[in-house]
Amino acid sequence: MEYIKGVTFGYMSQRGEWEKEEAFESLRLLKERCAITHVILAVVVEQETVHTTKINWQADTVLSDSEVRKMIAFAQEVGLKVILKPMVNIADGTWRAHINFFEYDVPCEPKWSDWFTSYTEFITHYAQISEETTCDMFVVGCELVNSDRREKEWRKVVYSVRKEYTGLITYNCDKYQENHLTWWDAVDVISSSGYYPVDKWKQELKRIEKVVEREQKPFFFCEAGCASRSGSKWLPNNWELEGSVDNLGQKEWYEEMFRQTDVYEWVGGFGLWDWKSNLYPIQKATTNQDYALYGKPAEAVVRCYFKNK
Repeated sequence: MEYIKGVTFGYMSQRGEWEKEEAFESLRLLKERCAITHVILAVVVEQETVHTTKINWQADTVLSDSEVRKMIAFAQEVGLKVILKPMVNIADGTWRAHINFFEYDVPCEPKWSDWFTSYTEFITHYAQISEETTCDMFVVGCELVNSDRREKEWRKVVYSVRKEYTGLITYNCDKYQENHLTWWDAVDVISSSGYYPVDKWKQELKRIEKVVEREQKPFFFCEAGCASRSGSKWLPNNWELEGSVDNLGQKEWYEEMFRQTDVYEWVGGFGLWDWKSNLYPIQKATTNQDYALYGKPAEAVVRCYFKNK
């Protein structure tokens, strides 16, 4: 695996948004302003609740296959390598990590077996698109923490994906979960969400290093980021944290993350979080409290790091 200088693009985009000229311009600006070599294209679908077994990946709100293919093609035309990342969200706003069912099937209750059947149908569809468009990597799942323990089912999912896609496959586990997965051998690349507090990077990297050494596989942070909000550098995974704008705190977090990860050669890159397909006016960057990089001091840190890496 080559080093990944990447940013996640288009999270939460809905049908039609990737057909607009603004989306293509946004991706062009991302490459220009952040010096990336890879883009992670996030395609989001939903299920109604954490106990629903049907994933509505064919809903009218989901990005159409046509626009996904066109965005992949555009990214490749401007010289970017593409990582396709289909993601499941919950319609009521609950985090996908909480999707869960009884350990053993019970009549008249929602079952893991039914959920994995729906998930496999969903994920193999996008694996086919990844193969047909020659994406460089495919993310088979993201932060589905309660499902991580279902080793047998996940191995079947990866097997099904490999029937459709011949490139590199990764699973994006959540923060603190790297050493808990028992099926890393099934994928080609280990990846996780690096939302670690600004003062905890050293200890967390030492913990992750043991996993990488044990599994002998490439590793990168498929997500990593910090909101430009007061307090976020201490709790970057909390997207609901309340506070005032703190662009310098976000900048400090990125500087420290890069400083600490540079110590370890096994850190194979980043899919930083994130960049919108519909950008806010750049003059509003100073008032934006989101994870977005556009126009903020952290953007310059990312650009400098990627240009010199």
